[in-house]
Amino acid sequence: MTRLLVVSVIVLAGIITAVATQRNLSAGALTVVSTTPSARSLAAPVDTAVTIQFSQPISRSTILSSTVRVFGQWSGAKPGTFGFADLDQTVIFTPTTSFSAGEVVMVILSGQIRAADGSALANSHTVTFWTESQPATLQFQHADTLDVRGTAGVHTQAYGGVATDFNNDGWLDLTIINEITADARVFLNRADGSGLYNDFLLPTTPLNTQASPSAPSDFNLDGNADLAVVNIGTNSISILLGNGDGTFASQEVSVGPQPRGIAVLDVDSDGDPDIVNTNSGFDSNAGNLSILLNDGQGVFGPPTYFEGGGTREWALAAADMDEDGILDLVIGTRATSNPQVIVNKGNGDGTFTFVSARIGGQVWMLNVGDVNGDGHEDVATANSNNSTGSIFLGDGAGNLSAPMYYPIDPFPLATDLGDIDGDGDLDWATSSFSGDWHLFLNNGDGVFTLRQTFPATSASSCALMMDMNNDGTLDLALIDEIADEVQLMHNPPAPVIVITPTISITPTFISTTLAMDTAVTLPLTIANTGTGPLNWTISESFCTIPAEISWLQVTPISGTTAVSTTTTINLTLDSTGLLPILYTANLCIASNDPLQPEVNVPVTLQVTGDPPPPIPTSPPPTATPPPPNFGIYLPVIVKEG
Repeated sequence: MTRLLVVSVIVLAGIITAVATQRNLSAGALTVVSTTPSARSLAAPVDTAVTIQFSQPISRSTILSSTVRVFGQWSGAKPGTFGFADLDQTVIFTPTTSFSAGEVVMVILSGQIRAADGSALANSHTVTFWTESQPATLQFQHADTLDVRGTAGVHTQAYGGVATDFNNDGWLDLTIINEITADARVFLNRADGSGLYNDFLLPTTPLNTQASPSAPSDFNLDGNADLAVVNIGTNSISILLGNGDGTFASQEVSVGPQPRGIAVLDVDSDGDPDIVNTNSGFDSNAGNLSILLNDGQGVFGPPTYFEGGGTREWALAAADMDEDGILDLVIGTRATSNPQVIVNKGNGDGTFTFVSARIGGQVWMLNVGDVNGDGHEDVATANSNNSTGSIFLGDGAGNLSAPMYYPIDPFPLATDLGDIDGDGDLDWATSSFSGDWHLFLNNGDGVFTLRQTFPATSASSCALMMDMNNDGTLDLALIDEIADEVQLMHNPPAPVIVITPTISITPTFISTTLAMDTAVTLPLTIANTGTGPLNWTISESFCTIPAEISWLQVTPISGTTAVSTTTTINLTLDSTGLLPILYTANLCIASNDPLQPEVNVPVTLQVTGDPPPPIPTSPPPTATPPPPNFGIYLPVIVKEG
């Protein structure tokens, strides 16, 4: 099982003791100011370049493939090219192959890098980031079940494994670690987009008794992915150096009693990845950790030991918990009394210092990632005898919150993080020996809801979140250690919803006739028949600005029209002061409709005839009464009776 799912970006040989804000610092103070992608970010494009800004101009001759290392947890060692910017204060590494979706990446800048004035980084500087995965349906499809036993049918105890590309073809392979047969069995990806695998390679790669937790890296800088595996039964670590075809050369180094957890990081600031493991011991008061130093060629010396601050140190992961640019250790203990999750600070000189501890739940495995999106590393654990998983939130200073517990099936062995739904935050999978696999979705704040349970044939031991078919979504490889099988669950991409606004104008031609010195207001309708908001403006992209036309006024001149709605524009045509002739113009409407970025509506105004009689503004004067009639007066006689 992959007990450490953290592959880190080690900017080799550079400790950040303070964030440098000056453009040029004093001689000898070479530091890393910033990186892109930023430390602990969760959704870097799979084709991202890695940019490192230094506090001083660097010497170009010291930027080499041997001094800048880039390793993807699943996609493996990355070749690439270097560029320089910002007067050589910025180095840009562009990989020649893409990362895999939803993986953790490690970059190492060695201590041999020099500033232009000759100063060097004092200690290794580490940045970890995750690549993005695409939105997925979560309608998992059972694609195949891999038989780890093979034709012999011998029980192997398939305890866990990794999904690293060991033959450099750009497709993720599956390597299963087996406790009873003491070997690694490599299933090469068919590399045809099916997300299916060939039978495991023969002969298998020998390990030693009770081989269990494992972690990939490129220990000898040959561009091929390597693998380190803990052998619990023989108190040793097997270092498998990849040949680039799914086969390995191996070295075995003795460590302390009952080793369990494993982490890969540069502990001594020499720029190559070293190994740290936990030794759980045989009794309740035992336990410590071993450090194996790499000579740069993938050869490891004898261990040195140190105390982690608890008893029965078991689970282990590496992360920059205090954000000083040096990887720290997160340790889970399985003491029957006072089990803890402990943070040890990396000092950059091959030593570690206790920082903090929280009561845990007899942790069997843990891993790290920013689950609540605050930029700090958090911890997810599987709590063996307690039958729970737990989430500890980090504060960026090496301290952890009280755990949030989640009930799962009995005896959980594994905890794995990855953005399974492609929404930009880390989701969570747990595996229980006496139960099934549980998939929890993250609401973005580090609060998880059970989405689905996957039934195990016998005993779930590990869940690898990986993109088997290179479609951009994370699939699941579910390892059963009693049935010795791997269930392949494909996670189809969500349908692509094209957000495209579509503009429609009514009418498409405007024409009116006005007598001189009159005006009329006419409507123009903008409709959005597309699938996204339509932003429009009436401007002079390729025609006369309507505002410059004295006889045409437009209100409003810009706006947004929602999907399936309309907006009415008022066009006022005014013939005041115009001669009786034909006037023409173009009304230009620019929008974000990709197919019709500009629509022209011709406008004509015919002004005719003399102006109408003026409308009086006051009542007419009263008419003069006729003069009196001085003619003959004839009285009217009314006869009575």
